[in-house]
Amino acid sequence: MSISLRIDRRAFLRGMGGVTLALPVLDVMGAEVTAQIPRRFCAIYTANGMSLPKSENGLDEWSWFPTAEHNGEFAFGKSTEPLRPFRKQLSFMGGLYHPSGPKADPHVCSDMWLTGAPLHNPKPGAYNSVGLDQVVALHTKQHCRQPSLVLSIDAGTGFLSRTGTISYSLEGRPLPAENNPRRVFDRLFRGDRGSLESEHGKLQRRIKLVDAVSESARSLDRQLGKSDRERMDQYLTSLTEMESRLVASERWIDIPLKKQDYSHLNLDATSEGEPAEYYRNMFDLIALAFDADITRSVAFMLNREDGMGISDTFPLKLGLSKTHHNLSHAVDKDGQLQFARYDLFLSQQLAHFFERLNGYRDRNGSVLDNTIVLFGSGASTTHTPRNLPTLIAGGANMGLKHGAYWRNGETRMSNVYLSILRSLDIGQESFADSTGTLSGSIFSRV
Repeated sequence: MSISLRIDRRAFLRGMGGVTLALPVLDVMGAEVTAQIPRRFCAIYTANGMSLPKSENGLDEWSWFPTAEHNGEFAFGKSTEPLRPFRKQLSFMGGLYHPSGPKADPHVCSDMWLTGAPLHNPKPGAYNSVGLDQVVALHTKQHCRQPSLVLSIDAGTGFLSRTGTISYSLEGRPLPAENNPRRVFDRLFRGDRGSLESEHGKLQRRIKLVDAVSESARSLDRQLGKSDRERMDQYLTSLTEMESRLVASERWIDIPLKKQDYSHLNLDATSEGEPAEYYRNMFDLIALAFDADITRSVAFMLNREDGMGISDTFPLKLGLSKTHHNLSHAVDKDGQLQFARYDLFLSQQLAHFFERLNGYRDRNGSVLDNTIVLFGSGASTTHTPRNLPTLIAGGANMGLKHGAYWRNGETRMSNVYLSILRSLDIGQESFADSTGTLSGSIFSRV
Protein backbone atom coordinates (compact mmCIF):
# COMPACT_ATOMS: atom_id res chain seq x y z
CA MET A 1 0.00 0.00 0.00
CA SER A 2 1.42 3.36 -1.01
CA ILE A 3 1.44 6.22 1.50
CA SER A 4 1.05 9.82 0.41
CA LEU A 5 4.07 11.76 1.61
CA ARG A 6 4.47 15.55 1.61
CA ILE A 7 7.57 17.28 2.97
CA ASP A 8 7.79 20.98 3.75
CA ARG A 9 10.18 22.84 1.47
CA ARG A 10 12.04 24.16 4.55
CA ALA A 11 12.57 20.64 5.97
CA PHE A 12 15.85 19.64 7.64
CA LEU A 13 17.46 16.32 8.53
CA ARG A 14 18.32 16.33 12.23
CA GLY A 15 21.13 14.26 13.69
CA MET A 16 22.80 13.71 17.03
CA GLY A 17 24.10 16.73 18.84
CA GLY A 18 21.60 19.08 17.18
CA VAL A 19 23.28 18.91 13.77
CA THR A 20 20.94 19.83 10.94
CA LEU A 21 21.23 19.53 7.18
CA ALA A 22 18.90 21.27 4.76
CA LEU A 23 17.23 18.93 2.31
CA PRO A 24 17.61 19.48 -1.44
CA VAL A 25 14.50 20.18 -3.47
CA LEU A 26 12.58 16.89 -3.74
CA ASP A 27 9.57 15.86 -5.83
CA VAL A 28 7.54 15.18 -2.66
CA MET A 29 7.75 18.85 -1.74
CA GLY A 30 5.16 19.60 -4.39
CA ALA A 31 5.14 20.85 -7.95
CA GLU A 32 5.01 24.49 -6.89
CA VAL A 33 8.38 24.07 -5.14
CA THR A 34 10.20 21.77 -7.54
CA ALA A 35 9.17 23.95 -10.47
CA GLN A 36 10.35 27.13 -8.75
CA ILE A 37 13.11 28.91 -10.67
CA PRO A 38 14.93 31.98 -9.31
CA ARG A 39 13.56 35.32 -10.50
CA ARG A 40 16.35 37.87 -10.47
CA PHE A 41 16.77 41.61 -10.94
CA CYS A 42 19.82 43.66 -11.93
CA ALA A 43 19.89 47.46 -12.22
CA ILE A 44 22.80 49.05 -14.12
CA TYR A 45 23.23 52.83 -14.12
CA THR A 46 25.35 55.19 -16.18
CA ALA A 47 25.61 58.90 -15.43
CA ASN A 48 25.34 62.02 -17.58
CA GLY A 49 22.74 60.67 -20.00
CA MET A 50 23.32 59.14 -23.41
CA SER A 51 24.35 60.60 -26.73
CA LEU A 52 21.29 61.94 -28.57
CA PRO A 53 23.00 64.12 -31.19
CA LYS A 54 21.43 67.29 -32.52
CA SER A 55 19.86 66.72 -35.92
CA GLU A 56 21.91 69.50 -37.51
CA ASN A 57 25.09 67.57 -36.76
CA GLY A 58 24.04 64.73 -39.10
CA LEU A 59 24.75 61.99 -36.57
CA ASP A 60 21.34 60.32 -36.35
CA GLU A 61 22.90 56.88 -36.77
CA TRP A 62 24.82 57.51 -33.52
CA SER A 63 21.72 58.18 -31.42
CA TRP A 64 21.41 55.85 -28.42
CA PHE A 65 17.65 55.61 -29.02
CA PRO A 66 16.72 53.89 -32.29
CA THR A 67 15.89 56.43 -35.01
CA ALA A 68 15.05 54.12 -37.89
CA GLU A 69 12.97 51.03 -38.63
CA HIS A 70 13.36 48.29 -41.21
CA ASN A 71 10.62 45.76 -41.97
CA GLY A 72 8.70 46.82 -38.89
CA GLU A 73 11.66 46.39 -36.54
CA PHE A 74 13.79 49.12 -34.99
CA ALA A 75 17.33 49.47 -36.27
CA PHE A 76 20.20 49.57 -33.80
CA GLY A 77 22.25 52.73 -33.90
CA LYS A 78 26.02 52.57 -34.12
CA SER A 79 26.43 53.12 -30.38
CA THR A 80 24.20 50.14 -29.53
CA GLU A 81 25.26 47.86 -32.40
CA PRO A 82 27.03 45.37 -30.06
CA LEU A 83 23.61 44.53 -28.60
CA ARG A 84 22.20 43.35 -31.93
CA PRO A 85 22.72 39.61 -31.17
CA PHE A 86 20.29 40.04 -28.25
CA ARG A 87 17.52 41.75 -30.22
CA LYS A 88 14.91 39.18 -29.17
CA GLN A 89 15.98 39.51 -25.53
CA LEU A 90 15.86 43.28 -25.07
CA SER A 91 13.74 46.36 -25.65
CA PHE A 92 14.28 50.11 -25.62
CA MET A 93 11.84 52.22 -23.59
CA GLY A 94 11.17 55.86 -24.52
CA GLY A 95 9.35 58.78 -22.90
CA LEU A 96 10.06 57.74 -19.31
CA TYR A 97 10.46 60.25 -16.48
CA HIS A 98 10.17 60.74 -12.73
CA PRO A 99 7.62 63.45 -11.83
CA SER A 100 9.98 64.75 -9.14
CA GLY A 101 12.87 64.94 -11.61
CA PRO A 102 12.13 68.31 -13.26
CA LYS A 103 11.66 69.90 -9.81
CA ALA A 104 14.93 68.66 -8.33
CA ASP A 105 18.59 69.58 -8.51
CA PRO A 106 19.66 67.86 -11.76
CA HIS A 107 22.64 66.32 -9.96
CA VAL A 108 20.38 64.11 -7.82
CA CYS A 109 19.08 62.19 -10.82
CA SER A 110 21.17 59.14 -9.89
CA ASP A 111 19.87 59.30 -6.31
CA MET A 112 16.25 59.06 -7.42
CA TRP A 113 16.73 56.76 -10.43
CA LEU A 114 15.67 53.59 -8.58
CA THR A 115 13.45 55.37 -6.05
CA GLY A 116 11.45 58.08 -7.84
CA ALA A 117 11.79 59.92 -4.55
CA PRO A 118 9.65 62.92 -3.70
CA LEU A 119 11.54 66.14 -3.01
CA HIS A 120 10.51 66.11 0.65
CA ASN A 121 10.45 62.68 2.23
CA PRO A 122 7.92 62.45 5.05
CA LYS A 123 10.13 60.26 7.25
CA PRO A 124 12.22 62.27 9.76
CA GLY A 125 15.91 61.97 9.04
CA ALA A 126 15.38 60.20 5.71
CA TYR A 127 16.87 61.67 2.56
CA ASN A 128 15.33 59.37 0.00
CA SER A 129 12.80 56.56 -0.35
CA VAL A 130 13.37 52.86 -0.92
CA GLY A 131 15.06 51.72 -4.12
CA LEU A 132 13.58 49.14 -6.46
CA ASP A 133 16.49 46.75 -5.89
CA GLN A 134 15.85 46.74 -2.15
CA VAL A 135 12.15 46.00 -2.59
CA VAL A 136 13.20 43.01 -4.69
CA ALA A 137 15.72 42.02 -2.01
CA LEU A 138 13.06 42.20 0.69
CA HIS A 139 10.97 39.60 -1.16
CA THR A 140 13.81 37.32 -2.32
CA LYS A 141 16.33 37.32 0.53
CA GLN A 142 14.90 34.21 2.19
CA HIS A 143 15.86 32.18 -0.90
CA CYS A 144 19.53 33.12 -1.21
CA ARG A 145 22.73 33.70 0.72
CA GLN A 146 22.93 37.47 0.29
CA PRO A 147 19.89 39.79 0.32
CA SER A 148 21.43 42.03 -2.35
CA LEU A 149 24.68 43.03 -3.99
CA VAL A 150 25.39 46.77 -4.25
CA LEU A 151 28.26 47.74 -6.56
CA SER A 152 29.65 51.01 -7.87
CA ILE A 153 32.63 52.36 -9.71
CA ASP A 154 33.56 54.08 -6.41
CA ALA A 155 33.06 52.35 -3.08
CA GLY A 156 30.93 53.73 -0.28
CA THR A 157 28.01 56.11 -0.56
CA GLY A 158 29.55 59.38 -1.75
CA PHE A 159 27.63 62.41 -0.52
CA LEU A 160 24.24 64.03 -1.08
CA SER A 161 23.61 64.93 -4.75
CA ARG A 162 26.93 63.31 -5.69
CA THR A 163 26.26 59.82 -4.42
CA GLY A 164 28.44 56.80 -5.11
CA THR A 165 25.54 54.36 -4.87
CA ILE A 166 22.14 53.92 -6.52
CA SER A 167 20.77 51.68 -3.77
CA TYR A 168 18.59 53.01 -0.94
CA SER A 169 17.30 51.11 2.07
CA LEU A 170 13.70 50.68 3.17
CA GLU A 171 14.25 53.82 5.28
CA GLY A 172 15.60 55.79 2.30
CA ARG A 173 19.23 55.79 3.41
CA PRO A 174 22.07 55.20 0.91
CA LEU A 175 23.57 51.73 1.04
CA PRO A 176 27.35 51.53 0.63
CA ALA A 177 28.64 50.05 -2.60
CA GLU A 178 31.66 47.83 -3.19
CA ASN A 179 34.04 48.39 -6.11
CA ASN A 180 36.90 45.94 -5.55
CA PRO A 181 36.58 42.64 -7.48
CA ARG A 182 38.58 40.64 -4.96
CA ARG A 183 36.51 41.87 -2.02
CA VAL A 184 33.33 41.15 -3.97
CA PHE A 185 34.57 37.64 -4.76
CA ASP A 186 35.52 36.97 -1.13
CA ARG A 187 32.15 38.15 0.10
CA LEU A 188 30.24 36.02 -2.40
CA PHE A 189 32.31 32.85 -2.68
CA ARG A 190 34.56 32.52 0.34
CA GLY A 191 32.01 30.33 2.18
CA ASP A 192 33.76 27.15 0.99
CA ARG A 193 37.15 28.11 2.45
CA GLY A 194 38.39 26.51 5.62
CA SER A 195 36.37 24.37 7.95
CA LEU A 196 32.71 25.12 8.60
CA GLU A 197 33.46 25.43 12.32
CA SER A 198 36.05 28.13 11.66
CA GLU A 199 33.69 30.06 9.42
CA HIS A 200 30.93 29.86 12.02
CA GLY A 201 33.29 31.28 14.62
CA LYS A 202 34.45 34.13 12.42
CA LEU A 203 30.91 35.14 11.57
CA GLN A 204 29.81 35.06 15.20
CA ARG A 205 32.74 37.22 16.28
CA ARG A 206 32.09 39.75 13.51
CA ILE A 207 28.38 39.97 14.33
CA LYS A 208 29.16 40.59 18.00
CA LEU A 209 31.70 43.26 17.01
CA VAL A 210 29.17 45.03 14.79
CA ASP A 211 26.62 44.98 17.62
CA ALA A 212 29.12 46.44 20.06
CA VAL A 213 30.28 49.17 17.71
CA SER A 214 26.71 50.05 16.75
CA GLU A 215 25.70 50.64 20.39
CA SER A 216 28.74 52.86 21.01
CA ALA A 217 28.06 54.82 17.85
CA ARG A 218 24.42 55.42 18.82
CA SER A 219 25.54 56.77 22.19
CA LEU A 220 27.96 59.15 20.47
CA ASP A 221 25.33 60.17 17.92
CA ARG A 222 23.19 61.81 20.63
CA GLN A 223 26.01 64.26 21.36
CA LEU A 224 26.72 65.41 17.78
CA GLY A 225 25.58 68.32 15.64
CA LYS A 226 23.36 68.01 12.55
CA SER A 227 26.04 67.45 9.88
CA ASP A 228 27.94 64.97 12.05
CA ARG A 229 24.71 63.13 12.83
CA GLU A 230 24.13 62.73 9.08
CA ARG A 231 27.59 61.22 8.69
CA MET A 232 26.99 58.94 11.65
CA ASP A 233 23.65 57.91 10.20
CA GLN A 234 25.37 56.77 7.02
CA TYR A 235 27.97 54.95 9.10
CA LEU A 236 25.33 53.12 11.13
CA THR A 237 23.48 52.22 7.95
CA SER A 238 26.70 50.63 6.68
CA LEU A 239 27.04 48.63 9.89
CA THR A 240 23.43 47.46 9.73
CA GLU A 241 23.92 46.36 6.14
CA MET A 242 27.06 44.47 7.10
CA GLU A 243 25.26 42.72 9.95
CA SER A 244 22.39 41.62 7.72
CA ARG A 245 24.88 40.12 5.27
CA LEU A 246 26.72 38.32 8.05
CA VAL A 247 23.54 36.85 9.48
CA ALA A 248 22.48 35.69 6.00
CA SER A 249 25.89 34.09 5.46
CA GLU A 250 25.66 32.20 8.72
CA ARG A 251 22.29 30.71 7.82
CA TRP A 252 23.72 29.24 4.60
CA ILE A 253 27.20 28.22 5.67
CA ASP A 254 26.34 24.51 5.99
CA ILE A 255 24.99 24.38 2.44
CA PRO A 256 27.75 24.02 -0.18
CA LEU A 257 28.05 26.47 -3.03
CA LYS A 258 27.44 25.39 -6.58
CA LYS A 259 30.68 24.31 -8.24
CA GLN A 260 31.71 26.91 -10.80
CA ASP A 261 34.68 27.85 -12.94
CA TYR A 262 36.37 31.05 -11.73
CA SER A 263 39.42 30.77 -13.98
CA HIS A 264 38.33 33.63 -16.27
CA LEU A 265 38.28 36.13 -13.41
CA ASN A 266 41.05 38.65 -12.82
CA LEU A 267 40.49 39.66 -9.22
CA ASP A 268 43.39 42.10 -9.39
CA ALA A 269 41.57 44.27 -11.94
CA THR A 270 40.90 47.75 -10.55
CA SER A 271 39.00 50.84 -11.61
CA GLU A 272 42.36 52.56 -12.02
CA GLY A 273 43.42 50.10 -14.71
CA GLU A 274 41.96 49.22 -18.11
CA PRO A 275 38.23 50.14 -18.09
CA ALA A 276 36.94 47.20 -20.14
CA GLU A 277 38.82 44.64 -18.04
CA TYR A 278 37.46 46.16 -14.85
CA TYR A 279 33.83 46.30 -16.00
CA ARG A 280 33.90 42.80 -17.45
CA ASN A 281 35.26 41.29 -14.26
CA MET A 282 32.54 43.03 -12.25
CA PHE A 283 29.88 41.78 -14.68
CA ASP A 284 31.38 38.29 -14.52
CA LEU A 285 31.04 38.34 -10.74
CA ILE A 286 27.38 39.34 -11.00
CA ALA A 287 26.72 36.56 -13.51
CA LEU A 288 28.42 33.98 -11.28
CA ALA A 289 26.44 35.19 -8.27
CA PHE A 290 23.18 34.82 -10.19
CA ASP A 291 24.15 31.40 -11.51
CA ALA A 292 24.95 30.15 -7.99
CA ASP A 293 21.79 31.81 -6.64
CA ILE A 294 23.83 33.71 -4.05
CA THR A 295 21.67 36.80 -4.54
CA ARG A 296 18.69 37.77 -6.67
CA SER A 297 19.04 41.55 -6.46
CA VAL A 298 21.98 43.58 -7.83
CA ALA A 299 22.56 47.30 -8.34
CA PHE A 300 25.67 48.45 -10.23
CA MET A 301 26.57 52.12 -10.75
CA LEU A 302 28.94 52.32 -13.74
CA ASN A 303 29.55 56.08 -13.58
CA ARG A 304 28.80 58.93 -11.15
CA GLU A 305 27.16 62.24 -11.96
CA ASP A 306 28.84 65.59 -12.60
CA GLY A 307 32.36 64.34 -13.17
CA MET A 308 32.69 62.60 -9.82
CA GLY A 309 34.94 59.58 -9.39
CA ILE A 310 37.53 57.65 -11.34
CA SER A 311 35.26 56.68 -14.25
CA ASP A 312 35.07 60.28 -15.47
CA THR A 313 38.54 59.69 -16.93
CA PHE A 314 37.62 56.47 -18.72
CA PRO A 315 37.01 58.16 -22.11
CA LEU A 316 40.56 59.53 -21.96
CA LYS A 317 41.88 56.01 -21.39
CA LEU A 318 39.90 54.88 -24.46
CA GLY A 319 41.55 57.51 -26.66
CA LEU A 320 38.77 60.12 -26.59
CA SER A 321 39.62 63.77 -26.09
CA LYS A 322 37.64 64.74 -22.97
CA THR A 323 36.31 63.32 -19.74
CA HIS A 324 32.87 61.69 -19.57
CA HIS A 325 31.08 64.66 -18.00
CA ASN A 326 32.67 67.15 -20.42
CA LEU A 327 31.72 65.00 -23.41
CA SER A 328 28.13 64.87 -22.20
CA HIS A 329 27.93 68.67 -22.51
CA ALA A 330 29.25 68.71 -26.10
CA VAL A 331 27.07 70.44 -28.71
CA ASP A 332 29.45 70.33 -31.68
CA LYS A 333 29.59 67.41 -34.10
CA ASP A 334 32.96 66.03 -33.02
CA GLY A 335 32.14 66.23 -29.32
CA GLN A 336 28.77 64.51 -29.74
CA LEU A 337 30.37 61.80 -31.86
CA GLN A 338 32.97 61.14 -29.17
CA PHE A 339 30.26 60.97 -26.52
CA ALA A 340 28.45 58.41 -28.67
CA ARG A 341 31.65 56.39 -28.96
CA TYR A 342 31.71 56.14 -25.17
CA ASP A 343 28.12 54.84 -25.32
CA LEU A 344 29.45 52.26 -27.79
CA PHE A 345 32.04 51.20 -25.23
CA LEU A 346 29.32 50.74 -22.60
CA SER A 347 27.22 48.72 -25.05
CA GLN A 348 30.17 46.40 -25.57
CA GLN A 349 30.35 45.78 -21.82
CA LEU A 350 26.60 45.12 -21.65
CA ALA A 351 26.87 42.66 -24.54
CA HIS A 352 29.56 40.79 -22.63
CA PHE A 353 27.27 40.61 -19.58
CA PHE A 354 24.30 39.35 -21.59
CA GLU A 355 26.50 36.71 -23.21
CA ARG A 356 27.59 35.50 -19.78
CA LEU A 357 24.00 35.33 -18.51
CA ASN A 358 22.97 33.39 -21.62
CA GLY A 359 25.81 30.96 -21.03
CA TYR A 360 24.59 29.94 -17.58
CA ARG A 361 21.58 27.65 -17.50
CA ASP A 362 18.56 27.20 -15.26
CA ARG A 363 16.24 24.22 -15.64
CA ASN A 364 13.92 26.14 -17.96
CA GLY A 365 16.34 28.25 -19.98
CA SER A 366 19.24 30.65 -19.57
CA VAL A 367 19.88 32.76 -16.50
CA LEU A 368 19.07 35.80 -18.65
CA ASP A 369 15.62 34.34 -19.36
CA ASN A 370 15.02 34.39 -15.60
CA THR A 371 16.60 37.78 -14.92
CA ILE A 372 15.25 41.26 -15.61
CA VAL A 373 18.12 43.62 -16.40
CA LEU A 374 17.40 47.35 -16.24
CA PHE A 375 19.99 49.65 -17.85
CA GLY A 376 19.69 53.39 -18.09
CA SER A 377 20.45 56.88 -16.88
CA GLY A 378 18.73 59.52 -14.79
CA ALA A 379 18.95 62.08 -17.60
CA SER A 380 18.50 61.90 -21.36
CA THR A 381 21.06 64.50 -22.34
CA THR A 382 23.00 66.09 -19.49
CA HIS A 383 20.71 67.45 -16.75
CA THR A 384 17.54 66.79 -18.80
CA PRO A 385 15.17 64.73 -16.60
CA ARG A 386 12.77 63.58 -19.33
CA ASN A 387 12.84 60.77 -21.91
CA LEU A 388 15.24 58.84 -19.68
CA PRO A 389 17.28 56.39 -21.79
CA THR A 390 16.14 52.95 -20.67
CA LEU A 391 16.84 49.44 -21.88
CA ILE A 392 15.26 46.33 -20.39
CA ALA A 393 16.64 42.89 -21.16
CA GLY A 394 15.87 39.31 -20.18
CA GLY A 395 12.85 38.00 -18.31
CA ALA A 396 11.47 35.83 -21.13
CA ASN A 397 10.27 33.28 -18.58
CA MET A 398 8.55 36.07 -16.66
CA GLY A 399 6.43 37.08 -19.61
CA LEU A 400 8.54 39.88 -21.11
CA LYS A 401 8.16 40.20 -24.88
CA HIS A 402 11.15 41.86 -26.49
CA GLY A 403 12.44 43.22 -29.77
CA ALA A 404 10.57 46.53 -29.43
CA TYR A 405 11.24 50.23 -29.11
CA TRP A 406 8.33 51.02 -26.82
CA ARG A 407 7.03 54.54 -26.17
CA ASN A 408 3.62 55.91 -25.34
CA GLY A 409 4.04 59.61 -24.73
CA GLU A 410 5.34 60.58 -21.31
CA THR A 411 5.25 57.62 -18.93
CA ARG A 412 6.12 57.45 -15.26
CA MET A 413 9.24 55.43 -14.60
CA SER A 414 7.57 54.17 -11.42
CA ASN A 415 4.95 52.44 -13.60
CA VAL A 416 7.80 50.55 -15.27
CA TYR A 417 9.15 49.62 -11.85
CA LEU A 418 5.78 48.37 -10.65
CA SER A 419 5.55 46.28 -13.85
CA ILE A 420 8.99 44.81 -13.10
CA LEU A 421 7.90 43.89 -9.57
CA ARG A 422 4.75 42.21 -10.82
CA SER A 423 6.78 40.28 -13.42
CA LEU A 424 9.03 39.09 -10.60
CA ASP A 425 5.88 37.80 -8.89
CA ILE A 426 6.15 40.46 -6.17
CA GLY A 427 2.61 41.58 -5.45
CA GLN A 428 3.19 45.27 -4.70
CA GLU A 429 0.09 47.44 -5.01
CA SER A 430 2.20 50.47 -5.94
CA PHE A 431 5.75 51.75 -6.10
CA ALA A 432 6.73 55.37 -5.37
CA ASP A 433 4.33 57.57 -7.38
CA SER A 434 3.11 54.84 -9.73
CA THR A 435 -0.39 55.01 -11.17
CA GLY A 436 -0.49 51.46 -12.55
CA THR A 437 1.40 48.93 -14.64
CA LEU A 438 2.27 49.08 -18.34
CA SER A 439 -0.32 46.74 -19.73
CA GLY A 440 -0.01 46.17 -23.46
CA SER A 441 3.72 46.87 -23.42
CA ILE A 442 6.71 44.52 -23.20
CA PHE A 443 5.25 43.29 -19.89
CA SER A 444 2.69 40.85 -21.19
CA ARG A 445 1.59 39.39 -17.85
CA VAL A 446 1.04 42.50 -15.69
